[in-house]
Amino acid sequence: MKKKIALVLAGLMTIGLMGCGGGGATENTSADPNKTDANSGEQAQSGELDELIEAAKAEGELVVYGSCEEEYLAAACEHFEELYGIKVQYQRLSTGEVQSKIEEENGNPSGDVWFGGTTDPYNVAASEGLLEAYEAKNASHLISDTYRDKDGYWYGIYKGILGFMVNTDELERMGIDAPADWADLTDSKYQGLVWLSNYNTAGTAKLVVNTMIQKYGHDEGIQYLVDLDKNIEVYTKSGSGPSKNVGTGECVVGIGFLHDGITQIVDNGYTNVGLVIPSSGTSFEVGATAIFKGCAHPNAAKLWIEYALSPDCVELAAQNGSYQFLVLDNAKQPEIATEFGLDPENVMEYDFEDAKNNTTTYVEEVMSALGDAADDRFQTE
Repeated sequence: MKKKIALVLAGLMTIGLMGCGGGGATENTSADPNKTDANSGEQAQSGELDELIEAAKAEGELVVYGSCEEEYLAAACEHFEELYGIKVQYQRLSTGEVQSKIEEENGNPSGDVWFGGTTDPYNVAASEGLLEAYEAKNASHLISDTYRDKDGYWYGIYKGILGFMVNTDELERMGIDAPADWADLTDSKYQGLVWLSNYNTAGTAKLVVNTMIQKYGHDEGIQYLVDLDKNIEVYTKSGSGPSKNVGTGECVVGIGFLHDGITQIVDNGYTNVGLVIPSSGTSFEVGATAIFKGCAHPNAAKLWIEYALSPDCVELAAQNGSYQFLVLDNAKQPEIATEFGLDPENVMEYDFEDAKNNTTTYVEEVMSALGDAADDRFQTE
């Protein structure tokens, strides 16, 4: 019933370190990336990963830093542990937090792999020599080279569409129309109503910076973010922060990934949440996974990458409230995303190379341009 109500609303409003439970290995042929079944499609040929699996089991441990939502992270880690009997420790951190952490550790990482979160911080880490290149066998199932680093520093596991989430009840109460495009967000009628994530801690916010610069040009893009700041009430630490506060009305207009809005509608029952696809176009994230250079468990880390590029890992997302589009040709897409009017191809061309080379500089320029405006609205906890 909850889903039915949510879909009706969507049709109207789509306007343009904790340990995993269990430790014993359990046979599950469909989930093992070294095996196949009718649902998962053919992965690495049978026996092809046997040597890697044995080497990973000998290491016996894996530490995962996850920047996807906690429910998905936990499910993926628990399933990996169940499959291989490798003890998994995991911690949920925003992409900006992971980037800062491995930069501080400088080649002696406390984690082995990074899982989930948009690739802009991954690219910065790769350019700094903090990720380990690996040619994954299961990367052959990626639907495009767009969804991998050309040198194997990261691999895509999902794709998310950037947009707005609005509280329809609050907008109606205030007599304000929902914003239809990026330019609308700078209108004074939205002053104090807009939430975005912190440019320093959230990969989502870094994507917003790159999107505005690529959409409007360098100077104009930064000026847009300065103008937008006048209407921002809160910059949350995590990219999903705005979406989690729209249904309650604390946030009236949230900027973020629309699959996070779907989670609030379908899983949490907020039928007053509307989704807005910006009318002049929007960009997208590639959620990724990668190995930290110098990690303590390199074979378990490689096995994780193979596992992450298998249907039975990525399909856990929709089973745990994360409705991103999947980027493997043998994985089943979450039908709910298209039912809400989202189209993975209806996005602007995103310049990953420019983002890789300039994200850090762009963020510094935006924060400098904001000056004294960079105040306690920028959450770090």
